[in-house]
Amino acid sequence: MLVPLSWLKEYVDIDVTAKELEKKLFDCGFEVEELIEVGKDISGVVCGLVTECEPIPDTHLHVCQVDCGDKGKFQICCGADNVEASKKFPVALVGASVLMTAKDHKTVEGVMTIKKGKLRGVDSEGMLCSGTELGVSEGMYKGAGYNGLLVLPDDMNLGEDVKELLGLNDYIFDVSITANRPDCQCILGLAREVAAVLDKPLKMPATDYTETDVKKEGFKVTVQAQDICPRYVGHYVYDVKIAESPDWMKRRLALIGQEPISNIVDITNYVMNEIGQPMHAFDYNFLEGGVIDVRRAADKEKITTLDGEEYELTTNNLVICDGKKPVALAGIMGGLNSEIRETTNEVVFESAKFARDNIRKSARALGKSTDASAKYSKGVDEYSTELAMKRALHLIEELGCGKVSSTHEDVNTGNSIEPRKMEASIAKVNGVLGIEVPTDEIVRILKNLNFNPVVNGDNLTIEVPAYREDMESYPDIAEEVIRMYGYDHVIPTFMPDSKVTMGGLNPKQRTELKLKKALCSTGAYECMHYSFFSPSDLDMIDLAEDDPKRQAIKILNPINEDLSLMRTTLVPQMIAAISRNNKKDNLEGRLFEVASRFIPKSLPLTDYPEERNTLVIGIWGDKEDFYSLKGIVNKVAETLLVEFEYEAEALTYHHPYQAAKIVCNGETVGHLGKVSYEVAEKYDLRTAAYVAEIDLAGLEKYYGNKPSFTPVSKFADEDRDLALVMNKDINCGQVEKVMKEACKAISSIKLFDVYVGSQIPEDKKSMAFTLKFVPGEDGFEEGAVDKYVKKILKNLKFHLDIDLRA
Repeated sequence: MLVPLSWLKEYVDIDVTAKELEKKLFDCGFEVEELIEVGKDISGVVCGLVTECEPIPDTHLHVCQVDCGDKGKFQICCGADNVEASKKFPVALVGASVLMTAKDHKTVEGVMTIKKGKLRGVDSEGMLCSGTELGVSEGMYKGAGYNGLLVLPDDMNLGEDVKELLGLNDYIFDVSITANRPDCQCILGLAREVAAVLDKPLKMPATDYTETDVKKEGFKVTVQAQDICPRYVGHYVYDVKIAESPDWMKRRLALIGQEPISNIVDITNYVMNEIGQPMHAFDYNFLEGGVIDVRRAADKEKITTLDGEEYELTTNNLVICDGKKPVALAGIMGGLNSEIRETTNEVVFESAKFARDNIRKSARALGKSTDASAKYSKGVDEYSTELAMKRALHLIEELGCGKVSSTHEDVNTGNSIEPRKMEASIAKVNGVLGIEVPTDEIVRILKNLNFNPVVNGDNLTIEVPAYREDMESYPDIAEEVIRMYGYDHVIPTFMPDSKVTMGGLNPKQRTELKLKKALCSTGAYECMHYSFFSPSDLDMIDLAEDDPKRQAIKILNPINEDLSLMRTTLVPQMIAAISRNNKKDNLEGRLFEVASRFIPKSLPLTDYPEERNTLVIGIWGDKEDFYSLKGIVNKVAETLLVEFEYEAEALTYHHPYQAAKIVCNGETVGHLGKVSYEVAEKYDLRTAAYVAEIDLAGLEKYYGNKPSFTPVSKFADEDRDLALVMNKDINCGQVEKVMKEACKAISSIKLFDVYVGSQIPEDKKSMAFTLKFVPGEDGFEEGAVDKYVKKILKNLKFHLDIDLRA
């Protein structure tokens, strides 16, 4: 939120610098994201009087003699069409800095320093300036929007710096307002805080006005949806005269980035930013039936808003209607059919409280975000609703742009806007803070924050203003006290049950970090995705309708449909990541992610879901295959000091013959395989892709495994290559399992060839393995390895009907 220092000074006598105020705001809980010095790029620009102005032949330029008072007299060449003698203009002297504009004289391209020079051979000792070159808009100073020189008032002293007149010595605080303080999303709200932190009185904006005896017969406000509109205030104003707003109002609006439009519209924008209450003005002549009706929209009812956009509504949207049709989208934007025109002479002002969740959901669903919807989404209190209406009617009278009638409609649910009492124990307040704040200091702080505290022994009674809807109990009082007392007073203290430790990672964190490093050593990069996915993601991987993974938790208020479910599998997002890489011509790569899957115990939820830590690996490219992925999965097993076995099993998104389930000590812990052609086509994959998903939660029991040391044998290892013929339905994992069970001396088994062809029967395949045998302390006896091989072949024949290839 933008907060000009000059505007704040209307309500508080600020006697500190802008930089000091920035720190004080930060110390009391308001982060100033940026302190903007309005005229920081402008220096050395003074008021000058053009005493002589002569055209330079055959050019559009004029050579001017300029009197700058005690700064001297200068000759300056100028090409503006409104330069003439006897007028005063801003003069950038040699050495001054101003903004550099493009050829259109409107677009700012940077900052430039003025130097002596020549134009068409004529000496020029400075520059006469436009509003754009000084960073001044039409709203900030009348005439600054003209594509020519900025004309200064006749009574301005020669040589006087123009920054004071143009308001370029101002500062703007860009303040980040937290969600729990909607009362501070306005100038007045921040002024209350500034007054408290500086220990200064707050000067409230004027809200007095005089009602005439005029009543608008027939005008009435009804609210059908009081559950989402607990208060609606409408007031009729007549004899309206549409004109420009005064300079002071236009300037303040311009400083916060709002273009002045007309006095009536500007009043609503001014009050919204000053009080924090969005307002709207309806042209009464376009309200059919002369009534206001606040209701839910009919399904597929349509409205065209002030920006000319048409929207089709649902019953979830709140609308402001006249006797026949919607005239505003409540809390978001007015309707085009009742906008303020130059011919407007009767107006109905609106000030209302709408339910924050309704406005937030409507704005999001319609894709319509406005300043008003942003404020309503954070929350608007009924105190501000009434105060804003009084302030707007005062400004109507002050600006002389209309007469305030006695026709006033206030439809509400009976909520009080009077302060409510809250009691707390001073001991409890100090208990939250962990320090003893002097009682006198607590009273001073709460008094400055307008809580009117009364202390009776340990009992503290305060009056909570209606605009402080965030105040609920004594911890909130403690927060108010400490942010004003100073967080630097808080003494670091251990929690009652805390223990001093050496710090560092716990075993689970150490193991997972080790696992990630091992995966990175295989050339894989870690990636991260949201914990949400779309229902369509489950369709993309061809999950059956009764698949348990479809029992996903639905988000009540999702950002969009693509992020509406808590993910039960990590596979869809990994395949999508591969697809995105393919589309960007990254045609090979390796990725992995360690994240949680959210498995509900029942739906709808009755308890917290189970969060299962899971690893997903994705590889793609012409050089990758099933065995590349299996090698990476084996690296996982090696890191965790366990052994994986593989059994043929394909999930819905796998190639039927290039997939397997991963088994550890008889327990299925995951699956791996090639992405099926059907799924690959849905994701527009240009290369073969392979994915593995491993349930790390099921492997956590092995995180404490310790490596065992086996001395390196002084005898050489021996290798044997075996080419085996078997049925096509036998997989590599089955073969390796039988081999390892047959011989404990095997240290590793590597598959190096698979053959299907004319040299073996049609229903068979050949798989060739390299077996490494490691000798013990005494080495191998003669012929021992051959005996091992015979035993292995015998077991393979017995269990899997496998023969040695001839």
